[in-house]
Parts: sequence; C-alpha cells; structure tokens
Amino acid sequence: MQTTDTVARKAGFPYRRLLADARYALLLNVLCAVFITYVLSGGQSFWLNLLASMCIGGIVFLLIDGIRLAYWGEHRRAPWLPFSILVIVSAAVAQVAGTMLFGWLAHIDVPAPTAMSPRNIGMTVFTLAAAGAAILFFASREKINRLQAQAAEEKARAESVARQAMQAQLQLLQAQIEPHMLFNTLANLQGLISFDPERAQLLLDQLIQYLRATLSSSRAGSTTLEQEFSLMQAYLGLMSIRMGARLRFTLDLPEALRHVKVPPMLLQPLVENAIQHGLEPKIEGGHVHVQASTDSGVLMLTVSDDGLGLDHPGQTKGTQLGLANIRERLRGMHGDAASLSLAANHPAGATACLTLPLPPTTTSPTP
Repeated sequence: MQTTDTVARKAGFPYRRLLADARYALLLNVLCAVFITYVLSGGQSFWLNLLASMCIGGIVFLLIDGIRLAYWGEHRRAPWLPFSILVIVSAAVAQVAGTMLFGWLAHIDVPAPTAMSPRNIGMTVFTLAAAGAAILFFASREKINRLQAQAAEEKARAESVARQAMQAQLQLLQAQIEPHMLFNTLANLQGLISFDPERAQLLLDQLIQYLRATLSSSRAGSTTLEQEFSLMQAYLGLMSIRMGARLRFTLDLPEALRHVKVPPMLLQPLVENAIQHGLEPKIEGGHVHVQASTDSGVLMLTVSDDGLGLDHPGQTKGTQLGLANIRERLRGMHGDAASLSLAANHPAGATACLTLPLPPTTTSPTP
C-alpha cells in the first residue's frame, strides 16, 4: 500500500498552490514596507523599503513554502519541530541573501549582513516575526480548507447514501409492477388453454418474446421513449391475440421524442389498466391510444381508451398497485415536477396522463 509521501511525490510539485500562496506573500511584503516606513520610521523611502521587503520576504517565502510543498506536499501538515527549524534557518538565510540582493538592485552599500549590529539583529527578528505571522495565516487558512473539505466529503457521503436508499426504493417499487403484469397474463393464458389451445400456445410464445424484450429494460435505471413504445407494441400485440378484433390500438410517438430518457415500465401499467378495467369488460371492446407530446417544456404521456370509463358499474375494480407505484417512482425521481392524473375521456372511456420534466436539450416536435 502506498504511503502519503509516495503519493505526494508521484503527484508532482504543486506549482499552482505555490503561486496561490505567493499572492498573500506579496501582500504581506507590502504591509511590512508600510509598517517599516510609517511606524518604525527607518529613514528610507517607502519604495526602498518595499524593494527590501520584496527581496527578503520573497526569499523567505520561497524557502519555507517551497520546501514545505516539495517535501510534505499540499495536503499534509508539516511536523512541528522540523518545520520550526526550517522557519528559523530560512529567516536567517533570507535576511542575508535578501539584504545583499537589495543592495545590488538599489545600488546601495548596505552593512555586512553577518555583522552582529543592533540593526541586523532587529531586522532578523522582524523577518522572523513577519514569517511567523505569515505561517499563522497560512495555517489558519489550511485548517479552514481542511474543515471545508471534510464537510464537503461528509455531504457527498450523505448524498450518496440517500441516492442509494432512493434507488433501492425505486427498484423495489419497479419490481412490484412486473409480477403484477405477469400474474394477469398467466391468468388469461390459463383461461385460454381449456377452450382454445392454439391461441393459448400463440399467447405463450408472444409472452416469452415480450419477457425477453422487457428483461433488460425493466432492470435499467432509465430507458428511451422509443424502447418504451416498442415494449407497448409487443404488449398490445400480446393482448390482441387474446382479445382478437375486440382490441384496437394506436401508438403515436413523434420522431423528435424517440430518444428522450424516461423511467422504464411507466406506460405498461397504464395500458394494462385501460385494457383490464376499460376494454375487457366491454362486450364490443374498444381502442387504446398511447401518445407522447410536449407542452411548454413538459413531456406528456397519455393513455386513452373508449372503454367503460372510471365510474361505470360494470367496470372491474383493481388494487391500484400499478398506479400507486408509478406515483411513488415519479415522486422519488422528480418530486413535484412530475405527476399522474386520471380523467374521463369523451365520449367514453378514461385518460391517464403522465407529466414529466422535459430535458432542456430536447427539441419540441413541430405541430
């Protein structure tokens, strides 16, 4: 297992972090020049003091921050004792090298930096104090950054757990729909076996094909409207074998909406309800119309039939499991932005309407 030092070295030197820290170091150098000029009254002009501050402060910054980033990396806290030694040595070296650089740039004869004069001692102490102030600032900033990073990680972890819990709930609700459809179809198959074995065999063959087609789609997190309508084509074809001429259907999917992503198995419970509770109890059967459309940035999926209607006394009453699961899945994925409504269809039957947010990249079909 790789250690933190090995990972830090492989990551390379963090030049961006050094440049980011340099902005604050330059600001501190300016403040030091202001302090020396107007508080300590060193007798020199502000610009000379600024040049001296830039020379000494720049070197001490490059030594301390450069060595720290090169050896301990950007995300590790340097040990107290080695880092303290680094600060003291860097301040002394920067005082000597910075003073010599200042004299050379300003063409001024400065006292030998190695002389133990009160001025040199005072400037070294001042350099140490400025370096200490900078270290406290950077340490506080890094602590804040670490706390923010930890808070962000905790938030991301909590969101991940919430997403996993929601996904598990949605998969459970989705899985309840599949046996619901299967049991109804097998019950219909059982009824056909006794008086029409040939149609029962054809129904069984179609059922196998339908289940093969839906296996991958029903386990996926999302599907396209084209795939969803293809499944409805297979399902309605399956039902038409049993109902014969009593079932007629139309699928209306505009070309522009074929690749729109939707949750899987949304339409199947609605189509099943239209047949089971609307058309099947009706002697002459009827027509099912499945349509996709858009309205003001909203995707609308409607399943209409001309069956018995919502309140007809001859309509069979179900458990409403499919509709309840659809509402729960929509609420889990889209909140209040998605809904399912049922209304009477004129002159007869019922209409179920699904509304979902339309992806912004989707082009609305031309009327």
